[in-house]
Amino acid sequence: MLGFDPLYFIILAPALLLSFLASFKVKSAFAKYSKVRAFSGLTGAMAARLMLQSNGVLDVQIQKVQGFLTDNYNPGNKVLSLSPDVHDGTSLASVGVACHEAGHALQHAEGYAPLGLRSTLVPVVNFSSRAAIFVFIAGIMMQLQPLTLLGVILFGAGFLFAVVTLPVEWNASARAKAQVVNLGIVSPDQEGAAGSVLNAAFLTYIAAAVSSLLTVLYYLLRSGLLNGRRD
Repeated sequence: MLGFDPLYFIILAPALLLSFLASFKVKSAFAKYSKVRAFSGLTGAMAARLMLQSNGVLDVQIQKVQGFLTDNYNPGNKVLSLSPDVHDGTSLASVGVACHEAGHALQHAEGYAPLGLRSTLVPVVNFSSRAAIFVFIAGIMMQLQPLTLLGVILFGAGFLFAVVTLPVEWNASARAKAQVVNLGIVSPDQEGAAGSVLNAAFLTYIAAAVSSLLTVLYYLLRSGLLNGRRD
């Protein structure tokens, strides 16, 4: 169990393939539509600010951060961080990603329940991701099934977080897709292209959920909790 385990890769293979496909699609879509200028000519930062202001959200700070597609919104300090290509870019890809993150800020301002639940789960998942493997191994070595089960439950926290993330990300993208057209950021005929990057990005969250589920399945099998035997 502590060394190379072929079963792990057999079970996780679908998730690994899906993750690879999702990453490829995101990079391909961003590269393609980063070459197409948005109708309005606004940068990603300007588009995000317009979307926020148009919805009465005036207390969110927009900042530039280093990296590629490192864009995120932090509900804790109301900071919307955009990568350089998104912050300064005027392409369909840039405004699409920026407005998606602005969608999270709108969720926060409106008290969108799934976002609140995800934020609540963050410290739980941070702890469980570090502790799960140690608790699980301790349970196996000490032959304490309740402790082993606790390790599996800790792995399950990651799956719960991934599932809660799905509606949060889908809703943020839906808000962005609607408002980039309504606000004139992109023209109606550019709507589909602007949403392509967001659709590809959503696949990465599906891959994460599948990976988390299969990880739990693996540890259930290895613990004997699922098949009645321990390896």
